[in-house]
Amino acid sequence: MTFPSAARPGLFIALEGGDGAGKSTQATLLAQALSDAGRTVLRTREPGGTPVGEKLRSLVLDHGQGEIDARCEALIFAASRAAHASQVIAPAVARGEIVISDRYIDSSIAYQGAGRGLGPGEVQRLNEWATAGLWPELTVLLDVTPEDGRSRRTAGDAAEDRLESEPDHFHSEIRQAFLNLAAARPERYLVLRAGRPVDELASAIRTRVLGLLAAREAGSA
Repeated sequence: MTFPSAARPGLFIALEGGDGAGKSTQATLLAQALSDAGRTVLRTREPGGTPVGEKLRSLVLDHGQGEIDARCEALIFAASRAAHASQVIAPAVARGEIVISDRYIDSSIAYQGAGRGLGPGEVQRLNEWATAGLWPELTVLLDVTPEDGRSRRTAGDAAEDRLESEPDHFHSEIRQAFLNLAAARPERYLVLRAGRPVDELASAIRTRVLGLLAAREAGSA
């Protein structure tokens, strides 16, 4: 399901980063900016994005679901993503829409591959099979330290989910895994420090996305 650039009318963007990095905020701001510019935008999230995906989300993130071992966890995320890619993301891109997803394959590579010790390569291969090879054309990585992420997550009365509540060394492994992925494919990533002001981050992301759209449209003219 990997589309040649000229045959892929829409655009698929993923926002990645540790818990508390501000992905949801930036996804909202980007979607609004693109909508204001006259683009058709679909904002979605993982795990979730489909009815079955939302049910799987509660299984894997809510406390009180009983023991979930690392392989089971990876398979639940992959199953949710399979439905998301085939039912939501690929059809929207084919319609010419801009899809903005809060998390995608990189999160499984980081959380289950690195954090749970299953191996980044193994988890990547599982998810490439689950999605038929559908990757974002741009991944925005909001880099947050474990300490800053926890401070943001627990502000006010907010409660941490099952993965958020893991110790800081787990989140350190995840952070490094994200940075390793970006270093391996720098042309596909925009890496930003999550601690920068919200409006600065939004401006940097918007500039990169609009530049990508302009380059693609100029190439197809």
